[in-house]
Amino acid sequence: MAKKKNELWEWTKALVIAVLLAAVIRYFLFAPIVVDGLSMMPTLHDQDRMIVNKFSYTIGEPKRFDIIVFHAPENKDYIKRVIGLPGDKVEYKNDKLYINGEAYEEPYLDEYKADVVDGPLTESFTLEETPVGQATVPEGHLFVMGDNRRYSKDSRHIGAVSMEEILGKTNMVYWPIEDARIIKHK
Repeated sequence: MAKKKNELWEWTKALVIAVLLAAVIRYFLFAPIVVDGLSMMPTLHDQDRMIVNKFSYTIGEPKRFDIIVFHAPENKDYIKRVIGLPGDKVEYKNDKLYINGEAYEEPYLDEYKADVVDGPLTESFTLEETPVGQATVPEGHLFVMGDNRRYSKDSRHIGAVSMEEILGKTNMVYWPIEDARIIKHK
């Protein structure tokens, strides 16, 4: 009888430790997320399942072209690409990205740009013409955009994203299994 109680106690301890460990990993380090919509096409597809690295920005800063997950104003989590960092002057002219006056290549848009026949993929704008409303990205904020520029609700519509709203960085699709891949950020 004592042996059965001891065995039950050991199994109970193992289960409690496993549950606690899973909770710590999910809350502090990694979490799953499902892509909802077409705003990151062709890079990410609707219903792709990804892992969010919540720890990445605890020890580092977001970099230009990282794909991040953040809390959006509609109580949803959005997945977008970092375009502008704090202090950057961001503008689009003739379907070309300029940051602080320097032109940047966006190879992840090449597929869509080749298919567009009725105007630019990304309409021209300056930060002053967006809800950011000033010449540069505010301190403590990021300017983000979806890769599917014509169909993305991003910083051009919701303004700059506060660093406090960022859940983490994502770059790994794990489902569907035939589409599992690491996403390059540039």
